[in-house]
Amino acid sequence: MSLNGKRIGVLAEDYYQELELWYPVLRLREAGAEVVVVGTGSAQTYTGKYGYPVTVDTEAGEVQACDFDALVIPGGYAPDRMRRYAAVNALARQMFLDGKIVASICHGAWVLVSADVLRGRTATCFSGIKDDVINAGANYVDREVVQDGNLITSREPDDLPAFCRAIIAALET
Repeated sequence: MSLNGKRIGVLAEDYYQELELWYPVLRLREAGAEVVVVGTGSAQTYTGKYGYPVTVDTEAGEVQACDFDALVIPGGYAPDRMRRYAAVNALARQMFLDGKIVASICHGAWVLVSADVLRGRTATCFSGIKDDVINAGANYVDREVVQDGNLITSREPDDLPAFCRAIIAALET
């Protein structure tokens, strides 16, 4: 399995869930992808829920959907902050509309709600925000990973192996 030549954006903001950001970053790099950490623009370094920092490579307002093959949206409380930035929502929406892989885990689905990409799609998320996902027009299911076209969603850190396998498989096709 090789993602050589693939470029993947991973969103970051304060209070990100450490495993949900770092596991995909490291796993996708291991598979050969170039991974770019994309912040909201509010800082250069963000702190996770448990205090672990991440320094971003760029900000959402400085990139476009055409710059990436996929976008990963980690959970934690960061997505509630991310979705307040028009550039983040626009990036997620345009990537989705362009048919590129958009993958969210846990509370990352909040960005999908704000980007208005869930209507008519089947998705999963952290159980605490399933009503938001349903109200955004998605068919919510409780599974470790759900792929509906170019949309890949998972529920929680325990789902990370399946989540990353699904992203890699989708990018290899």
